[in-house]
Amino acid sequence: MMGGLDGARRLMERDVLKPTNVGATMARFWRYFRSNSFGVILALTFIVLSTWTQVTTPEILGNAVDCYLQPQSFNEQGQLVTNPNPDCDPNKPLEDKVGGLARVTLTLVGLYIGGAVFSGLAFYTMAATGRRVLLRMRNDIFRQVNRLSMGYYAENEAGDIMSRTTSDIDSIEQTLNFALLNVLSGVLLIGWIIIKMLQANVPYALLSLIVAPFMLVATLYFSGQARKAFRKSRQEMGNVNAGLQESISGVREVQAFNREDESIEQFRKANAANRDANVRAAAFTSALNPVLEALGYVSIAIVVIVGGLSVLRNEPLLGTSIISLGTIFAFLQYTQRFNQPISQIAVLWTNIQNAIAGGERIFNFLDVNPDIVDKPNAKPMPQIQGQVEFQHVGAEYQKGQPVLKDVTFEAKPGQMIAIVGPTGAGKTTIINLLPRFYDVTSGAVKIDGIDVRDVTAVSLRQQIGLVLQDSFLFSDTVMNNIRYGRLDATDEEVIAAAKLASADSFIERLPQGYQTILGERGSGLSQGQRQLLSIARAALKNPRILILDEATSSVDTRTEKLIQKAFETLMEGRTSFVIAHRLSTIRHADMVMMLKDGEVIERGTHNELLAKQGAYYDLYMSQFRFTEPAEEGTTASANGNGAKVITSPSAAN
Repeated sequence: MMGGLDGARRLMERDVLKPTNVGATMARFWRYFRSNSFGVILALTFIVLSTWTQVTTPEILGNAVDCYLQPQSFNEQGQLVTNPNPDCDPNKPLEDKVGGLARVTLTLVGLYIGGAVFSGLAFYTMAATGRRVLLRMRNDIFRQVNRLSMGYYAENEAGDIMSRTTSDIDSIEQTLNFALLNVLSGVLLIGWIIIKMLQANVPYALLSLIVAPFMLVATLYFSGQARKAFRKSRQEMGNVNAGLQESISGVREVQAFNREDESIEQFRKANAANRDANVRAAAFTSALNPVLEALGYVSIAIVVIVGGLSVLRNEPLLGTSIISLGTIFAFLQYTQRFNQPISQIAVLWTNIQNAIAGGERIFNFLDVNPDIVDKPNAKPMPQIQGQVEFQHVGAEYQKGQPVLKDVTFEAKPGQMIAIVGPTGAGKTTIINLLPRFYDVTSGAVKIDGIDVRDVTAVSLRQQIGLVLQDSFLFSDTVMNNIRYGRLDATDEEVIAAAKLASADSFIERLPQGYQTILGERGSGLSQGQRQLLSIARAALKNPRILILDEATSSVDTRTEKLIQKAFETLMEGRTSFVIAHRLSTIRHADMVMMLKDGEVIERGTHNELLAKQGAYYDLYMSQFRFTEPAEEGTTASANGNGAKVITSPSAAN
């Protein structure tokens, strides 16, 4: 099975090499917004109203200049022309002109205030809508985390997956809160301004907008480069999170082997790579502002010079009418309003690109199909009696590399099946096939004559209990950790399960008893105490099939006896599969299977296999040599080579 680091590297390479489809990503985003379309429409309405106030003020200002400051102008023949607006009569008294300017001023103030109010409402509405979208997206990610098969987590690091719900979601959140609305408002404002300018004077508008193509080219280039850098940054942040998570989880091993310096150096390299990607993105983002600002000044200069010459020389512009002073003022306002959103869009667009890159990573994760899925016609598993059959089972994690080869055996209800063998023999693979964490590549696994692939995984796993070597406890109360086996269990049932597992005595000594909140992964408890809680959890579930995966390999002999006693009580009447590290714990198994290189090389009872003096005998001997005194019911003597030989009454038969 491929290690986590190789899997994370392969995932990162897919993200880098896979062509980007921005349209598809935006369409996926829209699916989330579609259920909140009213909020989107309301926000867009407020944006339109806010933009209307911005494009109306330059026109009003230009009319005010022509009406009250320069009420007369000349046409292309040099004839005097009076503003046709009756309020702009040049012969009006000064008091009327002052009153007219006051009304214009109040109108402008009202438009500015209205624009601010509409803009604020738009941001509030969009932020509220965005929060609901992010809520759904996080829920989908967490649902996918619980939906994916074990094989995915064997090949991908937890830190990289976590970054999808942290860093990538954060980039989307920042965009929804600010960048997206500003970009939409800016695009609308630019389009509206262009229409207004063309309506006022086409040649003058075209000259004023002559630098717009250069702004577009600069924006596309710099934002494109920034997007690539941000995409790389997101990937490097995933590596940083993965390294941090691994270091925290393995801090004991790091300190025990004095590898602090190496761990720090590895994290430093990952962090430096993330820094370099962010610096590159910032370089392109910061370079864009000065370029657009310089082009904006060129646009303003064109407006002032061309319009000013037309007014001063009293000459028409390209055969049209002579430009009025009010038109120049209006075009200056239009140009400033035009340049500002272009610069803003260019900067914010890189943030949107960053969010799109984060969205692509999230959607790539959501698009991963689990290896284990229910068939379309899968039915719930009936109440299990406990008969298990492996029929010529083959299994592999990587294609062409078999882990199990033609494994066949049968376990009858209530029997205890022990599985032994060297590391890598395939012991854990067998028990992973029972609850269907993985599927067989050949043959079939049947429970009560039903292929496990023909029933729903939920109904199958509800009737199978697991106690693993590394028991996992949550940061919650002892009561809730045991109740995890069956969430609808009463407190009395939880306590009864704890007593069955011999865990009640140490639980009562805890500061708050069953209400004591455990630390992460059960920190504060010994390995044996954590195992007893896991046994209580499995007992509360009351499974028909029980799986014990080297559950006593990490505890001392005294604790092992306590756990073994709890196991014996728990296994009564249940079909049990035990992966044994200490062979002395499986002497009473109904069948012992000895595995090597994915094949069953020996099977039988403990005593039968000892009598054969084959591979199981050799494995038992290797443990017995280091166990003093000899196991009860056995005697040790030296053979011709001076090695101890085990004999027992049963083995002699």
